[in-house]
Amino acid sequence: MTLHNPRNANRDWVDFQRDDLTGIESVQAHFKGHAYDPHDHDELLLGITLQGHQRFNCHRVMHTSIPGKAILIEPGAVHDGHSAQPEGFTYAMLYLPQKYLTSALKRRGLGDVSALGATFSHTLTDDKSLITAIGQAFNAFHFQEGRLACDVNFDHLVTTLSRHIEVRPASKLNDSLIQMNRVRDYLHDQMSVDLGLDELSVFSGVDRFRLSRQFKQAFGLSPHAYLVRLRLRAARILLAEGMPPALVATQVGFSDQSHLGRWFQRAYRLTPAAYQRHCTNVLDPEG
Repeated sequence: MTLHNPRNANRDWVDFQRDDLTGIESVQAHFKGHAYDPHDHDELLLGITLQGHQRFNCHRVMHTSIPGKAILIEPGAVHDGHSAQPEGFTYAMLYLPQKYLTSALKRRGLGDVSALGATFSHTLTDDKSLITAIGQAFNAFHFQEGRLACDVNFDHLVTTLSRHIEVRPASKLNDSLIQMNRVRDYLHDQMSVDLGLDELSVFSGVDRFRLSRQFKQAFGLSPHAYLVRLRLRAARILLAEGMPPALVATQVGFSDQSHLGRWFQRAYRLTPAAYQRHCTNVLDPEG
């Protein structure tokens, strides 16, 4: 696949594109040291490590991806990222929207990955045919090779990806998980509210110390970290629609635009304004 070649390869860089018709985003980036704080995406992520060793936590397991490996991450799966070597790592990633992907998977008789009714059999794979398919689809979208090229390569990617998907049995719910699911749903409903542990404790009937422990056991994040990720995911949608970053911040529950900006850059290594410029024609000089 085509490799971006920045003028200064000794610095971190991010090369981002978004396909307006499908909403598919493509990112090619290079990082030394720390890359991303723990975060998740509404989209399904398919990527390739191009240079260096890329290390990240996902599904509570530490993974190391090297050149020749593909990375498969379901929607909602929390992950981070950092370099395992001083020279850093370079990768290419496709972000496939749930709505666009679901119908293609269902036509092949597979579970709905977007609803986490299905999952990938492995987070990392060295399947050469899948790596080639990801690279071809990435090039088609990232370098704007035309609608037919995008469509053909996307369909081939989904067909190749299908053998890496397995349907999961429904999780058995115990009393603790039922309670934590209610807390999670409450966070979704009250995303823009300045919530505290005491309020969550009163709502759930679970004392605040046990609540924090059980919530992290259930979802892999503290209640605060989970709320931040909800706000970031909502912010991405609103920014892509062209809403000014300052208004986005208050809509999703951040105290102000700078608060949104700090968290957004830690998760995605782009400012909200930079992300929006790639998605729309709206420019926000305040960043």
